[in-house]
Amino acid sequence: MDIDMTQPPLLVLAAGGTGGHMFPAQAVAEVMLARGWRVVLSTDARGARYTGGFPSDVVIEQVSSATFAKGGLMSKILVPIRIALGITTARRKMRRDRPNVVVGFGGYPAIPAMGAATSLGVPCMLHEQNGVLGRVNQLFAPRVNQIACGTWPTELPHGLTGHHVGNPVRAEILARHAAGYIEPGDHPMSLLVIGGSQGARILSDVVPAAIALLPKSLLNNLRIAQQAREEDRARVQAAYDDMGLRADVRSFFDDIPERMSEAQLVISRSGASSVADISVIGRPSIFVPLAAAIRDEQTANARELVAAGGARLLTEDAFTPEALAAEIQDILTNGPQAHSMAEAALRCAKPEAANTLADMIEALAGET
Repeated sequence: MDIDMTQPPLLVLAAGGTGGHMFPAQAVAEVMLARGWRVVLSTDARGARYTGGFPSDVVIEQVSSATFAKGGLMSKILVPIRIALGITTARRKMRRDRPNVVVGFGGYPAIPAMGAATSLGVPCMLHEQNGVLGRVNQLFAPRVNQIACGTWPTELPHGLTGHHVGNPVRAEILARHAAGYIEPGDHPMSLLVIGGSQGARILSDVVPAAIALLPKSLLNNLRIAQQAREEDRARVQAAYDDMGLRADVRSFFDDIPERMSEAQLVISRSGASSVADISVIGRPSIFVPLAAAIRDEQTANARELVAAGGARLLTEDAFTPEALAAEIQDILTNGPQAHSMAEAALRCAKPEAANTLADMIEALAGET
């Protein structure tokens, strides 16, 4: 199992499940490729759906994995078998081409590579995006060499130490770091509404109703881009059409960095990647943490921006059309205040996060 010194060093990134796990992995892949490393992404079929933005030089390896959180009784019975199969496959690959470092970003598709790496004694790290360790990262935290944290503080098991590096953002987000902010005024203004795959339904229910409560003087200048589930898209679009507003409602935006940099205000769930993107670009935001999040990690993710004055927070219980309309009106009718929020968000950003994590990876590789 000796490392082949004739080839560039090999990094295996273990991630999957959601964009929240995959986007930081993509950002690190971009940096490590530029530093001359070979990069492999280990994920399952579900995680592979999020690999479209990864550089073409990244090798995508699909392995078998599963979770007890989904499916019926038979699916749950098969979970250990699928995970064992995935770990066996990952071990076989690592024996053929031993990685210098393996980094887990969470999500159950990360289990096979992390399980294989820790059993083979490969140097390992974790990166936790949220302010609370996810289940998979909880499982491996006592078994890895280092834990990098995207949100600070991060709740860690007793006796473990984390390093605050921030959440790596993709190159297309980083390219818009500190993009000039046009504060609200008597001119066209853009409102961006993003919810992610799990969280868009409540935004579809509440945001159009809140917009309808805004004064006509504000509506005349408002342009809206809103993410909605496919089954909700037509009704959300119809609501805005009935108000005579310019609105672009889609189930997925492939140009979020551009839209965010042009926005005067962002309404969003507070997933770790969304919070990182908003802070790196520097935009005022209204966060609505996902109440169904088991560990309430989305509230933890938003805490720093809210405390700094860069964002407002409305819990789902408080997320009514009236409350949201009041927040939108307060921000979009006070240009200097909105500008201050943008600057406060920017002060919370860690645009160097991917490079910091890359430095940690190379240092860990050098210790072996």
